[in-house]
Amino acid sequence: MACDEEKKESPTVFFAGEIVNPTSDHIVLYRGDVVIDSALLDESNRFSFKLDTIRPGLHHFYHNPEYQFVYLEEGDSLQVRLNTLEFDESLVFSGMSEDVNNFLLEMFLVHEKEKELIYSFYKLEPDLFILKTDSLRAVKLQALESLAKETTLSEGAYNIAKANINYESYISREAYPFRHKQRMGEKNMHPLPKDFYNYRTQINFEDEGLTYLRPYYNFMIYHLGNLAFMECRNDCGDVMDMASNQLHYNQHKLRLTDSLIKQAELKDNLFRHFAVYYLLRPDSEENVKDFLTEFKSRSGSNRHMDEINNLYEGIKNIQPDKELPDLMVYNADDQKISLKQIASEGNIVFYFWSAAEKAHFKNITKRVNKLKEEHPEYTFIGLNMRTDKLRWKSIVEANNLDRSEQYWTENFEEASHTLVVYDANKSIICKDGLIVDAFANVWSSF
Repeated sequence: MACDEEKKESPTVFFAGEIVNPTSDHIVLYRGDVVIDSALLDESNRFSFKLDTIRPGLHHFYHNPEYQFVYLEEGDSLQVRLNTLEFDESLVFSGMSEDVNNFLLEMFLVHEKEKELIYSFYKLEPDLFILKTDSLRAVKLQALESLAKETTLSEGAYNIAKANINYESYISREAYPFRHKQRMGEKNMHPLPKDFYNYRTQINFEDEGLTYLRPYYNFMIYHLGNLAFMECRNDCGDVMDMASNQLHYNQHKLRLTDSLIKQAELKDNLFRHFAVYYLLRPDSEENVKDFLTEFKSRSGSNRHMDEINNLYEGIKNIQPDKELPDLMVYNADDQKISLKQIASEGNIVFYFWSAAEKAHFKNITKRVNKLKEEHPEYTFIGLNMRTDKLRWKSIVEANNLDRSEQYWTENFEEASHTLVVYDANKSIICKDGLIVDAFANVWSSF
């Protein structure tokens, strides 16, 4: 109780820590997408923040190219230690609010391990699927209740931890009808029990504290997409089978977001997501203009509007038969070279990877090796993003990647904007320096 009294007396927050094997010289602390403060690492690779006051809730800290969430309240004195070689797995919190932060991290790691198991559940009948996934959720909720009895969790910390568990589980329920149909090769949606979506009565559309909680945000994307599909299928007849269904379906998502989501920041972020999702999928120029007209009519003051407009312009710049943008990258000998020069002759496929996404790197490397065997007419060029240059070189060497086929991008923002990289599985197919398809996919385009 002494700690609680101290918290009430002093709103000052201390957040400090040590970064083993740092990949940058500083740490940035965010609330949402707003920078709260930044701190340089000292000679011992330690950093510290002292904040006179803070809005209690979920924050995140960024150490290029990785980030992780941290829950902070007034009066907290929290320490973190991590090794960038195993960023999430090595991360440990100590001090005030250590319990909720270590618990949130543990739940994140548990979910990562459960992904393959949950994917296998999509083959099951609905009742058994509910039983299996609810059982996993119940174990996590029981762990939270045990933690709440053993320690002193604030109401805010408890609510964040509980929402993190629930919405992660609700995502799989929203995805089930589509994943089951896909996995079982069924022509129509599988019949669902009447109580299948009962959990929807617990959805909170207005809690500002959940806006940047990743499972909550991802749930909203799945939920609104699900509602849009069902609404369109029930109300719009044959339109779902027409060539215009992409525009039509995404217009439904815009309307539902506008009507259901009341929290302004969450609404802006969801509108942005659906706009990016739509723009990155090929459609006619007329349909794109119709979509943007509706987007702006419903979200004209969206704080992401500049990004949406820039994305639209970027997409127009990488259409078929155009030259590659004049983006400079580095080869393994630290020499600068343009993408135009790399792709000047022959059939070239550019693909993307990052050290921050270990599972993706493993999967895409395996996929590219297979594609090399199946399509010897192509040269596959890896473009690394969001990775320290020295670490990039060590990964290339450790994994026996062909140095002549690997390049490093220095500025992530510039590269992702210029090449419109929003999808980790994106690839760009070129022939003799001209774009064939700038929105290909390494898994489905070959």
